[in-house]
Amino acid sequence: MVNFGSPDTIPERYRGRKLHVHNPQVTLMRTTAEENERIGRWIGERLNAMDGPVRFFCLKAASPRSTRRATILGSEADAALFRALDRTVRQTSNRQLIRLRCHINEPEFRGGTVAAFRSLIGRTSTRRRVVR
Repeated sequence: MVNFGSPDTIPERYRGRKLHVHNPQVTLMRTTAEENERIGRWIGERLNAMDGPVRFFCLKAASPRSTRRATILGSEADAALFRALDRTVRQTSNRQLIRLRCHINEPEFRGGTVAAFRSLIGRTSTRRRVVR
């Protein structure tokens, strides 16, 4: 997805694309499968340059707007992004792609990211430490 401001800020060359007016100040443009493949390679190359530790989360879809009820469906474009990431990223113990079958606004995302963070800092307990 690409974020633009109000609909009148969208460059002419993108006006025929799949657009979603989120609110008066934000208009989203769906990227194509080809664009997402390039984006996936670009992200993957940058992840490969990291010595880590790094965790990159791949969600159910690249955008919460990519749901059955949404106006901007993107399963083909999302799949191209995830395939490019899978092909490009050289995973190691320090550099990992983590797949979650949820959207960013769902509790499973929060739980997955917190669990990954805790594993990175060597803390798996959910109990809070009391500092006196």
